[in-house]
Amino acid sequence: MAWPIAEVARMSGVTARTLRHYDEIGLLPPARVGANGHRYYEERQLLRLQQILVLRALGLGLSEIGRVLADQVDEVQALRGHHRRLLAERDRLDALADTVARTITELEQSRRDGTPMTRINRPENLFEGVRADQYGENLRDFPEQARAVEQAIAGMSPAEIEAGQRERTAWMIRLAELMAAGRPAEAEPVQAEVDVQYRALTAMRAVSAEEFRAMGRSIVENEQRRTAYEAIAPGLAAYQRDAIEAYAANRLG
Repeated sequence: MAWPIAEVARMSGVTARTLRHYDEIGLLPPARVGANGHRYYEERQLLRLQQILVLRALGLGLSEIGRVLADQVDEVQALRGHHRRLLAERDRLDALADTVARTITELEQSRRDGTPMTRINRPENLFEGVRADQYGENLRDFPEQARAVEQAIAGMSPAEIEAGQRERTAWMIRLAELMAAGRPAEAEPVQAEVDVQYRALTAMRAVSAEEFRAMGRSIVENEQRRTAYEAIAPGLAAYQRDAIEAYAANRLG
């Protein structure tokens, strides 16, 4: 049985435009193209599309997905490998969600009674489910920035790496608090937080306004990044994206 591109788009949630792009780059050619130019897909193509979407959800870029699919021999074995990675990612996100929830509780307690967080819990517990190298993994679609992050991490001590992770977690929590307070993404306190983030990026390498916008969009479009933000507060990924867009438009031109 063959399905037209519109039906495949409906079933998968992938736009017809994206499916055509996958065909153009050789990632997912259709089973056949009709005399009218319409693309048709059979079961084998649907299975390949499923693998593409799974690998995208794991944070791989399209070129890397192409290499993975080109190297695989047995589809069942490949799917088993994808399944193992998804289970590992689920466990990591569960640990991250637990860590953030615990951090919020401890911050609230610290503010109530003035007790330092390090007295409430061991500092290393702030980083369960979060590793420095995963920050670079989340920038796969921005190879220059990923390389800059890797170089920066390579020159850091364990204490400096922990401090960086602590600060990134704090950014996300502060934004969640501003969002919960009803502050619009373009409000000055929100933009001040984004300015801190942008300066941290540009301390490693120059980042253009358009690249910063793309990084903001990837927070929503990249499943792994979006899930990390949503684990802190529903809607936080889109809020961060909108805040970055406002910053790029108003401060970077």
